[in-house]
Amino acid sequence: MSWLGKIKWDEQGLVPAIAQEKGTGTILMVAWMDREALRLTQETGHAVYWSRSRKKLWHKGEESGHQQTVSAIRVDCDADVVLLEVEQKGGIACHTGRHSCFYRELRDGEWVEVLPVLKDPEQIYK
Repeated sequence: MSWLGKIKWDEQGLVPAIAQEKGTGTILMVAWMDREALRLTQETGHAVYWSRSRKKLWHKGEESGHQQTVSAIRVDCDADVVLLEVEQKGGIACHTGRHSCFYRELRDGEWVEVLPVLKDPEQIYK
């Protein structure tokens, strides 16, 4: 069995993938991968995900230029979650123009934005 065969894919053939920033440990984003996305990520060293909304492969940074260079690929103990250790090009991982997709924090029962917008998304996605 190949290394891809050891992943526990869900009923749609997907596995959640966490992108963690190399050096800081910051969780930048969570996305989905199918076999082809994970294979391409391993082969190219650049993060490739599966877009559930667009139903196609998504090469991170293909529109924004904010690629993720992958330094390590890990799998959890159950082999049902992938962790990518990445270097985030341009410092922006989120389509909102922030460093991380996890920019809201629960404070006193309210979601508060705690990370600034580094670049207006309209300037990123022309």
